[in-house]
Amino acid sequence: MKDYLLVIAFIGLTVVCWGMYGPVLHRGQEAMRPDVSVKGSRLRPLICVGVAYFVIAVVAPIIMLQLFGTQMGESGEGYWTFTGTFWSLIAGTAGAFGALGIILAFFFGGKPTYVMPLVFGCAPVVNAFLTIYWGGNWKSVSPWFLSGLILVAIGAFMVLFFAPKAQPHAVHVAPSHAPAVESTNT
Repeated sequence: MKDYLLVIAFIGLTVVCWGMYGPVLHRGQEAMRPDVSVKGSRLRPLICVGVAYFVIAVVAPIIMLQLFGTQMGESGEGYWTFTGTFWSLIAGTAGAFGALGIILAFFFGGKPTYVMPLVFGCAPVVNAFLTIYWGGNWKSVSPWFLSGLILVAIGAFMVLFFAPKAQPHAVHVAPSHAPAVESTNT
């Protein structure tokens, strides 16, 4: 039961963090611009994401392996294989290209309101097909599964079509400080 609760807790952590990813990244991208007439930065936020990934994905595991490696089932020897390293690097590359794709989508006018739901709505479809392909489970694909994919496509259309639109800002006209001229019509 304890492990089940930890699974749920870490799924929750991932949902919250990945749910925050797009809006927070967009805010950082918009904040890295010389003035309001220029769109946000394209690549500087990706560098920041890379630094954060390095700290979280490289430094933290090294420290955790040193402190808790044996408790976590890591002996430190024999676990670095070419195949495991290759596929893990491919996963990291896919994640980095995904971050680049989101950054460029924001740069070219996409908003977190519809970019992130499309990414997180369509990514599970890619995941499902790749997992089915690698597992050789094509025969187990049911009409319900295909119905779900159709619902994802309908949902993607609805997210794009019904995304909240920014309200135009009211133009504020500063009051004139010139003296009022009275007209005298006689």
